[in-house]
Amino acid sequence: MHLIRSVLFAIVLTLITVPYALFATLIFWLPPMTRHRLITTWVPIMMWVIRHVLGIRYRIIGADNIPAGPAVVLSKHQSAWETIALQQIFPPLCYVLKRELLRVPFFGWALGMIPGIAIDRAAGKDAMAQVVEQGRERLKEGLWVVVFPEGTRVAPGAVRRYKPGGAILAKRAGVPVVPVAHNAGEFWRRNAFIKRPGEIVVSIGPVIEVKGVKADDINQRAEAWIENEMRRLFPHHYAGAGDTAGRGAAEDVSSPE
Repeated sequence: MHLIRSVLFAIVLTLITVPYALFATLIFWLPPMTRHRLITTWVPIMMWVIRHVLGIRYRIIGADNIPAGPAVVLSKHQSAWETIALQQIFPPLCYVLKRELLRVPFFGWALGMIPGIAIDRAAGKDAMAQVVEQGRERLKEGLWVVVFPEGTRVAPGAVRRYKPGGAILAKRAGVPVVPVAHNAGEFWRRNAFIKRPGEIVVSIGPVIEVKGVKADDINQRAEAWIENEMRRLFPHHYAGAGDTAGRGAAEDVSSPE
């Protein structure tokens, strides 16, 4: 049954995404924010498909923590699901993404028509400058910015080093950070064709203010909250693994990156 659902989803995804991508290339002449509004009408359609074809639904904890103005969202990254769903959960947003994704047929073409932050990860320190420069512009335009601080998708129960780029952007732009924990990887694993039905829990943490706080401290506070929340909500993924991932950041939030 899971295979049938996944095959059907792949077919529907293709049938919907290809026309949207072609449509996106045809409206290149419109203002960026108008393109964003039109192209992202793809999101609620796909979320309906994900719920009714794959049987994946979601529940939000802490929705009242979402601030009124633009912010930087630092989120756990486990699957492709959150790259779609966060666009429905939060106000209009954009992502920090690899520039090479823009070359992916259809999907990448549409991404290129939406205001975003496309960086060359091989550029080293210049990549950080790209995040800050482009990110500040997006925030001024009224878009939120989503950063996956671990840099790539990680399996449930795994932790990678939290990179400081999102925290540095928030500090330089003077906007708060919103930490997000979730378990999407339980049902939609990295590079897995077969998805499993179930309920994803998305937990939105208290806003982390940046005024008077160093970027390293902001990053470590976000890491501490996310990793502790992951262990609180999904302890079965951490059984026998100890709790050092979140604890290290919580013990010393002033240590350098």
